[in-house]
Amino acid sequence: MSNEITISVNGKSETHTVEGRELLVDFLRERLSLTGTHVGCDTSSCGACTIHMNGQAVKSCSILAAQADGAEVTTIEGLASNGALHPLQEGFNEEHGLQCGFCTPGIIMTAADFLQNNSNPTEHEIREALEGNFCRCTGYHNIVKSIQYAAKKMNA
Repeated sequence: MSNEITISVNGKSETHTVEGRELLVDFLRERLSLTGTHVGCDTSSCGACTIHMNGQAVKSCSILAAQADGAEVTTIEGLASNGALHPLQEGFNEEHGLQCGFCTPGIIMTAADFLQNNSNPTEHEIREALEGNFCRCTGYHNIVKSIQYAAKKMNA
């Protein structure tokens, strides 16, 4: 069964016909060419597909595209503003918070939601917030430092 949906993605309205079983992650990657949202596990375990939907971090591999009809979606591509990196993107660069970079977009999107609710987190709180995101390359130390960098910058 096909459905016509309209979604605001990174501030741009998108109307498409989607199959009932089409996942939001596939819609973003294949239809809109927003390949920063990664498919890592297809079971919502790794967090590589994390985006913001209506202002909250969600795993786009666990949502059907049709369920996002009428929603506001932000992907990693929409996080920067007017050509300036988001403080989290800057923090990951400055604090060497990535290695291969596969998990990075999902972690940044999770952290952006987290920092909206906790502007001055402890290291422990950051680590807890990232429990749904897996990084196979790092020990998370520089990821935590990157998020702390962003929190300080956002509070300045």
